[in-house]
Amino acid sequence: GVKLLLNGLCSNTTVKSLDLKGNNLRTVGAEALGKLLRQNQSIRSLILEWNSLGVWEEGFSFFCQGLAANSFLQRLDLRNNQINHQGAGELAMALKRNASLQELDLRWNNIGLLGGRALLNCLHSNKTLKKLELAGNNVPSDILKAVEQALDHNQDRQTILSETHSRTRVLSKEVLSLKNEKARQFLDLMDTIDKQREEIARSSRMSTARVSQLQEALDEQHSIMNSLKAKLQMTEAALALSEQKMHNLGELLSAMKQEQTSVAERHLKELQQQKQEGADREGKLFRELSAVSEKNLLLRNQVDELEKKCKVQQDQLFQVKQDLTNTAAELKLRAVQAEEHLEVEKRKFKQSLEDMESLRLKEVDRMTQHAEASERSLQERIQRLEAMRIALEEELSQVRAAALTERGQAEEELIKVRNQARLEEQQRLEHLQEKLRLMTESRDEAQNCYLKQKQVVNEVQAKANQLSLHADGLRRQIEDLQQDLNIKEQEKVTEVTKVKVELQEQIGHLQAERAAQEGLREKIAALERQLKALSSNHREALLDKEGEISVLLERLRMKEAEISRIREEEAQRASFLQNAIMAYVQGSPLGPLSPRK
Repeated sequence: GVKLLLNGLCSNTTVKSLDLKGNNLRTVGAEALGKLLRQNQSIRSLILEWNSLGVWEEGFSFFCQGLAANSFLQRLDLRNNQINHQGAGELAMALKRNASLQELDLRWNNIGLLGGRALLNCLHSNKTLKKLELAGNNVPSDILKAVEQALDHNQDRQTILSETHSRTRVLSKEVLSLKNEKARQFLDLMDTIDKQREEIARSSRMSTARVSQLQEALDEQHSIMNSLKAKLQMTEAALALSEQKMHNLGELLSAMKQEQTSVAERHLKELQQQKQEGADREGKLFRELSAVSEKNLLLRNQVDELEKKCKVQQDQLFQVKQDLTNTAAELKLRAVQAEEHLEVEKRKFKQSLEDMESLRLKEVDRMTQHAEASERSLQERIQRLEAMRIALEEELSQVRAAALTERGQAEEELIKVRNQARLEEQQRLEHLQEKLRLMTESRDEAQNCYLKQKQVVNEVQAKANQLSLHADGLRRQIEDLQQDLNIKEQEKVTEVTKVKVELQEQIGHLQAERAAQEGLREKIAALERQLKALSSNHREALLDKEGEISVLLERLRMKEAEISRIREEEAQRASFLQNAIMAYVQGSPLGPLSPRK
């Protein structure tokens, strides 16, 4: 396959680079490569990495012969091809004859010392190789250094040759250009000589006609002088008009300056007004900030007062709890005393129990009635307490809207509860003192009352918890208000920054207007310069016209002198001719005869 491919590429003229890396080329492939290198004239880069070409000595020698015969290849890659010192020697022989290869890569082969020396020796005769890679070939360092020096020498030689070629090209171009210029100059000289000869002939022929032409030229010069005088008058009128335009432009400049000053004053006034408005806005914003801060302080003070009141209510609840505990302890002590007293009375009245059974039964009936009545009263009290609880819940719902009034009502209710508890305790103590015999039943009643009081206390505690929750809600509201205040402060700060940005934008606009005014001033200055340049150009034109007039006058003088000289020459010639004719006539045999008319 490689043989067919390479045989097809032998006559190809478009392929510039060929990569056959890792294709296991053998003797046939190496011979085909040698043939390709002999015949192909278009390939500039050939990559043969990982092909083990050095194993096949005959094929590699044929390849080296083809490389020696090639004069177009510039880059050759032979990495990892198992090339030994013999193959390196054949490569060196090929490189001695090759004059086109510039880069050769022989890394990771087995060239060794002998191969390195052979390559180094070939570099003395090969002057085109610029790059030679020998890494991984067991080549000593001194040979590598020598190879590098030889390559550097080749590179320097190539650079020098390229410079000399470029210089020779430049010099050849310059020589050719000089030759062309010399030939052209010679031709021009010949043409000028021919023209001068023709002009001399013409001048000799047209000497008589020049007098008339000179006379006509004089007349034309006179007419030109008249026209120049008219042009001078026109230029003077134009100068007068330009001066008048200059005066008008000066007036326009003064008017523009006045307008600029008025515009600048107006802009300054607008700036001052805007500054005053900005200062007023800032003052308003600062006043609003101070008012908001004062409101914040008032709210904080209110929160502190509410916290203090909550603390006071908590202290009062704690005192109520202590009072309840004290009353419970007193009741317990009195109950113990009553039991002891009952035991004593039982001992005393054991003897009279039998007699008092009827009375006891009556008293039991009466006590049952009394208990029923007390139960009814207690039920009424429970209903009242439930109504009070409902009222308290409603009041708590109202307290959320008005915290201060509800707290006062709660304090009043606590005082009423205390008074009621005290009155009930006093009544119970009187009832116990009056009715020691019925202490068992009264003890039950007292226990029921105690449970009710506990319920009341729990309700009060629930109220206190609700109040604390309400206080927490108020605190949250205060925190929300603080957040709102912070947001408002941030908004005000953003407004202040916006106002500052607007002021800066206005200042930028004013600066842009100032820049525009400066541009107008520069344009005015440029116009003034143009006017000055125009005036100077007019003056220079006038001076040039005067110089031309003086030159023309000098030419006229020269022409008149030439005319006078030509007339004198003609007169001399006429006198010479006359003398010659007279001498001829006198010397002829018919000298004395008068000439025919």
